[in-house]
Amino acid sequence: MTMKKSFPQLSRTLVAGAVALACIGAQAATITITSRDAPGVGFNDPTPVAPVGGNPGTTLGEQRMFVYQYVAKIWEQNLSSSQNITVSAGWQALNCSATSAVLGSAGAWNMWHDFPGGKPGTWYPQALANKIAGTNLSAGTPDDGSGYGNVDIKTQFNINLGNPNCLAGSPFYLGIDGNAGTKVNFVETLLHELGHGLGFSVLSVQTSTGKRINAAGTAYADDGLPSVWEGFMYDGTAGKTWLAMSSAERKASAMNPLKLSWTGANAVGGASMLKKISVLKITSPQQNVPSMIDYNLSSFSPAVQVNAPLGRMAVIAPQAGQLGEGCSPFDDANTMAVAGKVAVISRGGCAFALKVKNAQNAGAVGAILVNNVAGALIPGGADPTVTIPSGGVTMADGQMLKDAIAGLNGKPGVAGVITAKWDEDKSRSAGADSAGRPLLYTPAVLAPGSSVSHWDVTASPNLLMEPSINADLGIVLTAPKDLTVPLLKDIGW
Repeated sequence: MTMKKSFPQLSRTLVAGAVALACIGAQAATITITSRDAPGVGFNDPTPVAPVGGNPGTTLGEQRMFVYQYVAKIWEQNLSSSQNITVSAGWQALNCSATSAVLGSAGAWNMWHDFPGGKPGTWYPQALANKIAGTNLSAGTPDDGSGYGNVDIKTQFNINLGNPNCLAGSPFYLGIDGNAGTKVNFVETLLHELGHGLGFSVLSVQTSTGKRINAAGTAYADDGLPSVWEGFMYDGTAGKTWLAMSSAERKASAMNPLKLSWTGANAVGGASMLKKISVLKITSPQQNVPSMIDYNLSSFSPAVQVNAPLGRMAVIAPQAGQLGEGCSPFDDANTMAVAGKVAVISRGGCAFALKVKNAQNAGAVGAILVNNVAGALIPGGADPTVTIPSGGVTMADGQMLKDAIAGLNGKPGVAGVITAKWDEDKSRSAGADSAGRPLLYTPAVLAPGSSVSHWDVTASPNLLMEPSINADLGIVLTAPKDLTVPLLKDIGW
């Protein structure tokens, strides 16, 4: 049996950009939370606070620990294990600015391979390894002096969140009733992070190189051992799982948008909960324009109805001095181009909501935002004054659409207009591949700590283990509400 303390970079971070308990198994798990905070800090912060949203704590420290214990109970009732699951918890300063912040991070602090009951030559997170082995594999191993050297999971959360220089005005909401408003829901954030520590993570693979941690647990290498995840990760382009790939192939797969799926039977079975994929139905006089284009509704968009008209589509011309397409109020020419039509606008230079608001002010009835990198685009942000619908499309689809619209104005003998309506493709599900297998998050630009170890952002409804916390999440971790527990069951929970 071999143990390895996790590399610091293996912790999975959750970055802010914008109910019933399910029970499985015969023996509920037990989770023990241990604070490593100094006196007066974090869980020991004596700042007086009023009880909030079902949290009875009267100091900031008490409220933080209450949420930890509440979330631990949710996980306990969703897992089965005869072995105590240990968590070292702390509050500390993490990277942040006035407009963005690392909320927290967590990971399996110890990993094991070649233990009784496990797959030979395969890395497992300690909490799962202990469950499978039926014993605490780190028992009797001296602590490394940190005080948490033998724990299953190590977590840390941003003590400065909500301060002027750290996602200003958006602190953690410590209530348990889900009414977070503009604050960051700590219940859902902690549920997410403990999910990583329990095993929702590629664990032993360095996604930037595709290399794995070697058997000695000392370095990433081409001949390192796979994690238990890899047999369930299927790349639709390569036509094979990560188990069968070279380091270079795994590196490429981690940046292969919408092509890496999860094949585990429990998660695939639960994926029927995903909604049918949203599409723009296109009508065009040009034969080379597809009849359907996938889109994702903007977070600030009003709701749209399936099979509802969107309108005639129009492109805009560059304007002098603007930061990006659509970032400045439309000039006379662009106002004339989009009035009463749907503006097709490329990403870049300013916020999505500003682009749509400028189109709205010019008289547009809708807007389609085009990505400037490969992969899906889900336009985020907020602006309650935006009243026209909008959505995001891929760079390839958007450029094709823009070229087709422009071509109608310059091609002799080609007449007519391109129109679209909101619809759905009943043969596909949002966040799944063509075979119905849920997709993992693989943006074209690698997101260290986020790529691969999350569900893809195209999933609808949103899932707990996407790379961002969304407002529509709850505390149910099983299908038909969520796919977190089904994936964990696939790897042995």
